[in-house]
Formats: sequence, structure tokens, C-alpha cells
Amino acid sequence: MATGARRAALWPHRREGSIERAVIAGSRLMPPRLVLHDITVFRGERLVLDRVSLNMHDGEALLLTGPNGAGKSTLLRTIAGLRRPDGGTMRWDGRAVTDFALHATRLAYLGHLDALKPGLTLAENLALFARHGEADLSAALDHVDLQPLADLPARLLSAGQKRRAAIARVLLARAPLWLLDEPSLGLDAAAIERLGAVLAAHRAQGGMVIATTHVPLPLPEAGTLTLAPPVLSLPDFSA
Repeated sequence: MATGARRAALWPHRREGSIERAVIAGSRLMPPRLVLHDITVFRGERLVLDRVSLNMHDGEALLLTGPNGAGKSTLLRTIAGLRRPDGGTMRWDGRAVTDFALHATRLAYLGHLDALKPGLTLAENLALFARHGEADLSAALDHVDLQPLADLPARLLSAGQKRRAAIARVLLARAPLWLLDEPSLGLDAAAIERLGAVLAAHRAQGGMVIATTHVPLPLPEAGTLTLAPPVLSLPDFSA
């Protein structure tokens, strides 16, 4: 398959130019796809997230910012269903999320670990996630510029190459919601530019992106939610 055809495989109905922008803008006239309301999370006795709310429409992107310990990664894991909230609600298409196995099929989660088996080649690792065969796999490798390394054992990949492989795994999920925890970690300028193209193509198809970051990401017109470590008010016993 030609390179251009492989790259199109992951977005079979990709629109061009102003039509893409019209699709994204029009989605905001519809009810939000994902709604979080007053999400609260404790870790032991420590309050990590204090009544966090957000809405996401098709084609939108949201950057989670804030200092270390503010709960950015915890919020992503909670949306992914890897951590149950201690309070608040999460809705998808207006319905409460209660079936987390079903919810997992709607999203692709990229954490800090790249989840590669060192004894397998790069292609063998990604084949575990390729839902639609070799065409998807080749397209994903092309998008992150790893096609020449497909047969290399994962243990020989650099940190940046492993991160690009993890982004390819996100592509292979074909999920509408991408949850990305510092996706640019370990990437050079060229790889970040490629990441920007991947994110733009996903959004052009109505996909959503929620990402944590400490540095600028190529996500134009993204919203920003700044988290701060919650402060508990202690009772005054001096009276």
C-alpha cells in the first residue's frame, strides 16, 4: 500500500480545509459528548480533586495545567475509569458512565509508561493493539515516523522512539476520546510537529483530546483547565 493510502487508513472519512473546521464548529451546537460534574477524589486522607467539572464536544481539545500534585494525572485516570471518583458524576452522551468496560472502548489512554514488551519487535508490540489489521499498523507507524524500525526489538528503542510508539498505540485504538498524560515527553521538535499533525487529524474527524502538559503542545484553539492543589479548611479550635 502506498504511504499516503496507509496514512489515510486511520481516518477513512477525513475531510479537508474549511469543511473540517465547519464540522468541529458545528459540533458545539450539539449537547456535549462528555460531561464531568463535581468530580472529587481522595487519596487516603488527602483531597486530590475538589469538585472538578468540564464539558467536551466533538472535535474539541482541553489542556490540563497546574503544578505537580494538582491532580492532572489523577483526573485523566478518573476519566479513563482507572480510578473511581469519590464524588461527582461522569456522563457520556447524556448517560451516566457506570459500565467502565464499555467506557474503555470509547477512549485511548497514554500514561507515563510506554507499555512495550522488550522481547517483542516494535511491530509485534503494536500488532497487539491493531484492531483492523496490517493497514492500520502501517499507517500508525508512518504517522510517527517509525516504519524503518518496525522489526527492531523494543528494548533497543530510545526513550523518544518508545514515546512515539506509545502514540502509535493511541492511534490504533480508533477511539473518539484521547487522554494523553504529557504526550510530548521525550520528543524532539520534529516528533512534536508530527504529534501536532496526528492530533489535528483526530480532531478533524470529531475526535476529542484531553492532555496534561507542562510545556506548549500543538493543540490550536484548545481550552485550558488549570488545576491547583486543593486546600482543606481546618476547623478553628481557638474560640
